[in-house]
Amino acid sequence: MNSRQLILPRLVLSRRIRKTPFEERVFEQSASAFTTYNHMPLGSYYISAEEDYRHLCRHVQVWDVSCERQVEVVGPDAMKLVELVTPRDMSKCRIGQCKYAPLVDERGGVVNDPVILRLAEDRFWISIADSGVLHWIRGIAYGKGMDVSVFEPDVSPLAVQGPKSDDLMADILGDEIRGLKFFWFTKGEIADTEVIIARSGWSGQGGFEIYLQDGSKGLDLWDAIWEAGRPYSIRAGCPNLIDRIERGFLSYGSDMTLENNPYECGLDRFLEKSKEAESMSTAALAEILKNGVRRNLVQLSVNGGPLVSPRSVWDVVDERKNKVGILTSLAYSPKYESNLAFATIDASANRVDKKLMVHVNGEEFRDARITDRNWKVRH
Repeated sequence: MNSRQLILPRLVLSRRIRKTPFEERVFEQSASAFTTYNHMPLGSYYISAEEDYRHLCRHVQVWDVSCERQVEVVGPDAMKLVELVTPRDMSKCRIGQCKYAPLVDERGGVVNDPVILRLAEDRFWISIADSGVLHWIRGIAYGKGMDVSVFEPDVSPLAVQGPKSDDLMADILGDEIRGLKFFWFTKGEIADTEVIIARSGWSGQGGFEIYLQDGSKGLDLWDAIWEAGRPYSIRAGCPNLIDRIERGFLSYGSDMTLENNPYECGLDRFLEKSKEAESMSTAALAEILKNGVRRNLVQLSVNGGPLVSPRSVWDVVDERKNKVGILTSLAYSPKYESNLAFATIDASANRVDKKLMVHVNGEEFRDARITDRNWKVRH
């Protein structure tokens, strides 16, 4: 142990880090840790990851996720441009519908994994994970000479997540909101401002994302939801590491990057080989499939006491301690009473129940097994 006291760094909120419309309320609720996401602060936890998780699984939370910035694509060539940047067939996306659609470049690399909302025949919002998608798509539109506008609108999502979300939103908007299907959205008014409400969100507990279209109304929107949520034990929250790993949600920048292709990440169910529209990744993905995938993103159950998700790289090794991959995300699950993780490993090592080891901090080896998508390991 280093004799010097470990001092954890602070996040300094300078002008370079953009302010969110809900930030004041987040600070009032005493978020304990932050990260940055699309140049905005994003809470990491309030009380602790585990305490926040337990509350999320029982009640309802409001999340400032305005860092999920929108890239608006509008104009006569809007559909053509959206089709070009994703291998998913977006012609099947109806007005009022959301589609999870990986953005993939001409080499087959995953640029981002957004949800795309279709607002009109020629208008889309691409709700992005953490990366510079706006400039990438602008460059493609310019280079192709497309008749389209690409910009960031004044849109900031606020999430309502947890098993009591339907009751809370029904109190605000009426019982009709209960009938909104998953990955569909509707228009409404909350706190005297127009919003778009989607049944979606980055938790496994169910809920909604409310797209505020006027940043000056952020505190009014938060307060209206907060007051309506008091009977349901509402708390401020944020995307929860434990919940998202239990539910198998991937995090762009952690579990996949531009160096990964969709087949490696298990996103092949979103790739449509019969897609008729031009897509910039079609040839590259066909070549990858022809040559075979060399590595896979897998789920691991890691033995022993609770571990903290690493910032450094932890190697994954076989029984002979030969490196076969790296661990990408990890959390201790109270539900499964185990450390659960994602890891990218050699395709040759990918077999459910296969025994592996994780080299924790370069110091100790923890036994691990590859699990199925429901975190089950057959003994």
